[in-house]
Amino acid sequence: MMQTGIFSGYFPYDLKTTAEVIRGHGFNTVQLDLHFKDIDVTDGQVTPDKCRSIAETFRDHNLPVSCISAYTNIVHPDAGERAKRNGRLKEILAHAQYLGSPYVISETGTFDTESDWVHHPKNKTEEGWDDCRAVISDLAQFAYDHGAMFLLETYVNNVVGSVEETLRMFAEVDHPGLGLLMDPTNYFEAHNTDDMDLTLNRVFDALSDKIKIGHAKDVKRSGDDKAEKHADIGDADAAESHTFRGVGEIELPAPGLGELNYDLYFQRLAQKHPNIPMIIEHLEEADVPRAKAFIDGKMRANGC
Repeated sequence: MMQTGIFSGYFPYDLKTTAEVIRGHGFNTVQLDLHFKDIDVTDGQVTPDKCRSIAETFRDHNLPVSCISAYTNIVHPDAGERAKRNGRLKEILAHAQYLGSPYVISETGTFDTESDWVHHPKNKTEEGWDDCRAVISDLAQFAYDHGAMFLLETYVNNVVGSVEETLRMFAEVDHPGLGLLMDPTNYFEAHNTDDMDLTLNRVFDALSDKIKIGHAKDVKRSGDDKAEKHADIGDADAAESHTFRGVGEIELPAPGLGELNYDLYFQRLAQKHPNIPMIIEHLEEADVPRAKAFIDGKMRANGC
């Protein structure tokens, strides 16, 4: 059966309380965010001992860590900012072995200077592609050297933003240090949202063998609001990756609040990944019980 998990960062407490609350909701795995009120794991402060303490606390609450967040703009156009961001990503990759999972995740970023999620013309040029490929190749090798795996998460507005671009990146960076985080909502734009099943089948026909972890959020047209959308999740220190809810024509709400065909999603995913962790995202804490009930219900309905 698939495991139902959630990002730890949606629970802005000390380490022990975070684990207690997540387990209290009935989850049995987490995607780990290095953000706790009582442990300093900011840049340069991550140590093996702190990581072991974090992993063992979740283990003590029957919440194995299935993957680790390291979301950043890996192709940020400012050289200094890029070095800082990718240095943090590598710090997490180097400590993944102590945190309980080899899988460390980020999207591929954009050459926009103001946002990690809006399109920039350079994203779809050969120059931009070559730049991004070099970064991903370096991250894959670094991950492999440290017993980890960098999981690329495709997102439409980033350099790697489509099925074709994802396939191309895996062909050009054919490396054991590189895997795929599957979030099917990230492949939808205005032109293919109405072709839900066709798009989902194309995603899985092409990419099933690359997948390591699954995400659960939703997708729908944004209506009149075309701006970059962020939610207030009740934590002033929350990472933007947790408050982001879409940009332009597409909104990305919590699972069950959009149009994603979850029956088809789970059926296709389970064909090759029957025990995969399914990590819920894009919600606030008050919505957790509803979202978990929705995901668990879809799993049962589809024999997952």
